[in-house]
Amino acid sequence: MKNNIVLRILVTLVVAFLVFYITLPPINFQYFGFYIYLVFVILVFKVTGIINIKTNVKRIFKEGYNKNKFYKDNLIYFAIAGVFVLICLVNIIFSPLFMSKKYSNRIEIDESNDFTSEINEVNFDMIPLLDKDSSTKLGDRVMGQMSELVSQFEVSSLYTQINYNNEIIRVTPLEYANGIKWLTNRKDGVKGYIKVNSVTGKSELIKLDKGMKYMPSSLFNENLYRKLRFLYPTKVFGNVSFEIDNEGNPYWIVPTIRYSAVGLLKEVEGIIIFDPITAKSTYYDTNEVPKWVDQVYSANLVIEQVNDWGMYKNGFLNSLFGQKGVVTTTDGYNYMIQDDDVYLYTGITSINSDESNIGFIITNLRTKETKFYNVPGAEEYSAMDSAKGQVQQMNYNSTFPLLINLNNRPTYLISLKDKAGLVKMYAFVDVEDYQKVVVTDASLGVEEAARNYLSNVDLKDSGSTLIEKTIVIDKINSATIDSMTYYYITDTEKQKYKVSIKVSDYLPFVSKGDELKISYVKQKDIIDITNINN
Repeated sequence: MKNNIVLRILVTLVVAFLVFYITLPPINFQYFGFYIYLVFVILVFKVTGIINIKTNVKRIFKEGYNKNKFYKDNLIYFAIAGVFVLICLVNIIFSPLFMSKKYSNRIEIDESNDFTSEINEVNFDMIPLLDKDSSTKLGDRVMGQMSELVSQFEVSSLYTQINYNNEIIRVTPLEYANGIKWLTNRKDGVKGYIKVNSVTGKSELIKLDKGMKYMPSSLFNENLYRKLRFLYPTKVFGNVSFEIDNEGNPYWIVPTIRYSAVGLLKEVEGIIIFDPITAKSTYYDTNEVPKWVDQVYSANLVIEQVNDWGMYKNGFLNSLFGQKGVVTTTDGYNYMIQDDDVYLYTGITSINSDESNIGFIITNLRTKETKFYNVPGAEEYSAMDSAKGQVQQMNYNSTFPLLINLNNRPTYLISLKDKAGLVKMYAFVDVEDYQKVVVTDASLGVEEAARNYLSNVDLKDSGSTLIEKTIVIDKINSATIDSMTYYYITDTEKQKYKVSIKVSDYLPFVSKGDELKISYVKQKDIIDITNINN
């Protein structure tokens, strides 16, 4: 009998270790999957005790049914059922029904903000024009040019948006193409990652002197998640991202998660910075994260918490019935760069999901500092449809808008792409009035597209600060661009101006020496005239 118990324990331990090695559950009572693992291990132990079913059946018939013995033999099952009932009760107590305030306070949102004074005016040298889809195509193209690598490795789909030494890029590692490729290349590791400039589209493969061995595609003990699990057996891991430090060294950024009750009220408690080359790792609390790390909080977690804030800030019953002040995020998000940090932004709309936003939230993905800007206007998909409508005959696809401050106006910048995923046009759409939209050929550049927009939309009463001035013409020339006539003027003070024929029908009749009373928004270099008052 004693030998039988020892054998059962040994079998159970072997099976438990194999399952743990494959599934990698955290040893954490706040994680529901851990209870599933425990139940499985207990069942394995019980099954090993009834393998000799013939003997057990004979014993039952010989001794008869013993009620007390039945309960004793099955006590473990009653205990398991009791634990799951307890989990359900605790989770009900921690549900929004009883703790709506706790849900609404998952994220602290500052609502006393002004968009034009706090959001820097757009710098087109620091705006991520390329979305993840376009970056992926560029990265795959670079990989295709490396014949010695393309048969052994593939490009990861991560493409993390980061700010790298004031350069806005997406970065993603190479991965082993399959298990056989890992076996033949594991000695040297993965010796590179791809960097794509989100502004210019320049993409390059960065080769490493020493290869990265601990990757998601590695097998056995070199698998990234297995290595992390054995280093941090009790930690629950969030979405792993790939980043590089200011010197270009690669790291895995691994958020660690805590819950309330079991699996509720998810929150980031810290991050693990893991070196895929040396396997050295360091844990940081959220308030100690190095500044070069850009994405501590995932976009999905931020949006989940903002939705809870919008849903439950006036109580659980209000979220179901009165729905006073209940708001939600729009279906999509994008990134913006400011002050060396990466920010997530998304629109906030009413729970009725109409075609307008009541404002925006902008969240620092390193610190989770979140601000709400009360800017009523078009919902992002309405702006996207408005942009596509300008060139509907082209059947272009619209990217999710970038939110920018253009001349003290919240403005959407949208890229229009063809079927091949190439950016063909840029569209600028006024947030507060999505009927104000101008589309420009992308080959002219985004700055020219901005000037075209400012020249062709009516900025009167728009909130932009207009400067009025009287100039004397020294030189004037005209040119036609995209079927639109533009006049290029140099005044007697050598300042250069550009103005569309749409601004004034008076333009064809002016010449050197004439005076013009103009209005414009302050700009550098060539000034776009928005109004002529002659």
